[in-house]
Amino acid sequence: MKRSRVGCLIAFVMCSLLPCFAHHMAVVVNKDNAIGEVSSAHLGKIFRLEVKKWHDDKDVILVLHKSSVGETNTLEHLSKMSSSELKSFIAAHQGSITMVDSDEDVLKVVETMPGAVGLIDVRSINDQVNVVRVDGKLPMEDGYLPH
Repeated sequence: MKRSRVGCLIAFVMCSLLPCFAHHMAVVVNKDNAIGEVSSAHLGKIFRLEVKKWHDDKDVILVLHKSSVGETNTLEHLSKMSSSELKSFIAAHQGSITMVDSDEDVLKVVETMPGAVGLIDVRSINDQVNVVRVDGKLPMEDGYLPH
């Protein structure tokens, strides 16, 4: 009986900590990009390279991490691709995607290239980029991006 209580207590503590470790991603664009909101369906098209121009006719420059669990999960959901399909897609479109190592690198590219768009962890947001609403939501609001 005592063991089951301890087990339940440990399980409760672990489950309550899970949200702390969730990956909350934010869609960021260059400060000069006037886009303030996008639908998740349209964002999926952007990340599948189906949309090549912004509304102001600037080229979309997709900036992705070489390795980011949160970004990968988000991209799989938005693009409706499995992990292996997403890896194959990125490999097949290397010339059309700017690959970087870190959130800081995503921010540097997005800050300096007017058509750039990327995904970063919300803890990396700075005032040099614009955060895009997705389906009317901002990062950390329920329903923003899968996390």
